[in-house]
Amino acid sequence: MREHDAFGPATMRRGRRKFDDDDADFVKTGKLEPALAEDPDLPETGDRWSTWDGALHGPHPRPDWVRTEYGAVDTELGMLKTGKEADVFLVRRAVPGTDQLSMIAAKRYRDGDHRLFHRDAGYLEGRRVRRSREMRAMTNRTAFGKELIAGQWAAAEFGALSRLWQVGQEGGTISVPYPVQLIGTELMLEFIGDWETGEAAPRLAQVRTDRDGLEDLWRQMTDALSVLARTQIAHGDLSPYNTLVHQGRLVIIDMPQIVDLIANPQGAEFLARDVRNVASWFTARGLTVDADGLIERLSYEAGLL
Repeated sequence: MREHDAFGPATMRRGRRKFDDDDADFVKTGKLEPALAEDPDLPETGDRWSTWDGALHGPHPRPDWVRTEYGAVDTELGMLKTGKEADVFLVRRAVPGTDQLSMIAAKRYRDGDHRLFHRDAGYLEGRRVRRSREMRAMTNRTAFGKELIAGQWAAAEFGALSRLWQVGQEGGTISVPYPVQLIGTELMLEFIGDWETGEAAPRLAQVRTDRDGLEDLWRQMTDALSVLARTQIAHGDLSPYNTLVHQGRLVIIDMPQIVDLIANPQGAEFLARDVRNVASWFTARGLTVDADGLIERLSYEAGLL
């Protein structure tokens, strides 16, 4: 049974570091900005009514823990992570008077005045919008263009997670958080961790295990990379810092920069970089891996050779 299949009241342990990455600034507590919580008809408990109604929903078959009731209430429990492109918050969505609840990681991409766009160009190659005005705005990094790019990051991650979650359900060789919903630049995802304490699963970079454990994690990593290649996409920024390990299961996260291996002229370079980033971590811990051989095999599976 998964850890959050039997859950009780969720609280966060203050002062404990949660969901983090390699080059972000972290805080211990925080509140979601009330961009979607200005409805004067607020619930008696919690911070806002569920935003399920009106959102773009995740794929089927939908997990039974996803709360779709219109009467559900969202309670914001604090900030999990702050990064370059987005901030992530922990949200409890529950139906008042019942034990029906879910724990969600709410990822909010920043607007054009706060986000950093120094890495956008390479990732955005191969992505197009229908209207030439919008394409020009994105290319010229106008305020409007940056808003469009932020929306593209959120939509790209939602689309990639939806696709990969379905693949994982069918084949079981890749694990990603279930994408619950998308509204504008707010992406709500399955929280990977302890639902009772609010403690996020550790990053791969934080994991200490024996050789058998390393070999199993490497097998899971190569399986996941193979799924990505056969789907003709690359993570684009894969590393031990955006991979979680939950109850022995490797979970790939943070996919806004997903790369189309065929449409993007740098696709093969992104694929190779992903492999080398994770292979170097395993190599540094004494595991012998053939990164070049893996890159060649994945390139073949992706149709690049």
